[in-house]
Amino acid sequence: MLIYFGADHRGFELKEQLKNYVNDLGYEIYDAGNDRYDEGDDYTEFAAAVGQGVGRDPEGSKGVLVCGSGAGVVVTANKFLGVRAAQAVNADQVYEAKRDDDINILCIAADFANENDAKEMVKNFLETKFDEKERHVRRLRKIDEIEEQNFVPRY
Repeated sequence: MLIYFGADHRGFELKEQLKNYVNDLGYEIYDAGNDRYDEGDDYTEFAAAVGQGVGRDPEGSKGVLVCGSGAGVVVTANKFLGVRAAQAVNADQVYEAKRDDDINILCIAADFANENDAKEMVKNFLETKFDEKERHVRRLRKIDEIEEQNFVPRY
């Protein structure tokens, strides 16, 4: 399983900590940036890179995005077909989001999460399995239909 990581300057330090943690768990890592602290960078390019990567292979990859509020990266990542990104609130919420909605990108607010809490959220994200209950599968199919019906390429 390939895990994409991305973060802007506000999430850079936490991304680096989480990336090392996930690597130690034995996952393959791809760092979509930023690869250095840059106060002038924008979350959009890193969230887009992770969204594209996970969107290309939603079964074989997952993503972790970190920015100050978590909102910008979740909005950006969800622009890509096949992506189900959710903002993390706590480890229990992440467990339910993965179990019920099979999220494939976890978005964390660096300004509101400490390293230990973020690690617990990432652990639940990576270890929790989608429960495949009929109602959850049905809802995901409906989301896919909405996405397919409303996707309009802009290029």
